[in-house]
Amino acid sequence: MNGVAAKLSLISIMTIIIFYSGTAQHVTDFSLENTDNELVSLEELKGDKLTVIDFWATWCKPCTKAMPKLNDIYTSYKDQGLNMIGISCDGPRSISKVNMVSQSLRIDYPILKDIDCEVMNAYQFEAFPTLIILDEEQNIVYVHEGFVSGDETKIEEEIAALLK
Repeated sequence: MNGVAAKLSLISIMTIIIFYSGTAQHVTDFSLENTDNELVSLEELKGDKLTVIDFWATWCKPCTKAMPKLNDIYTSYKDQGLNMIGISCDGPRSISKVNMVSQSLRIDYPILKDIDCEVMNAYQFEAFPTLIILDEEQNIVYVHEGFVSGDETKIEEEIAALLK
């Protein structure tokens, strides 16, 4: 009976995994201000094939270490249907630093400001940085939380595979 119960448990777990892996979370359109204080939407900025969204904050050291690496990835793949969007989740006390940080890091992709972190919270992400990749239907196909040296390779490999 122990073996039967274990097999049934395993079958139940596998069914749950298959069910949830087949239902990608969809990102609905949103609008936020960019660094020029213009309201822009995801629909306006999304890539033809993939959209990478990086949730970050000026006070987050891993975030500011990741951004130049992400900028390199953006430069490499932007002509292949990828767009990258940085979304700063800085609060009222640090939001004024967003332009300075993105300029000092020489970030070429659009940076949006989400003072209340509403977009990030809508998808229940909690870590900084959190990077998500959306397919052309705006389904989340990849999530990466945190950043340590070398993570850029994993992220780039995922982008390259998804663009094929």
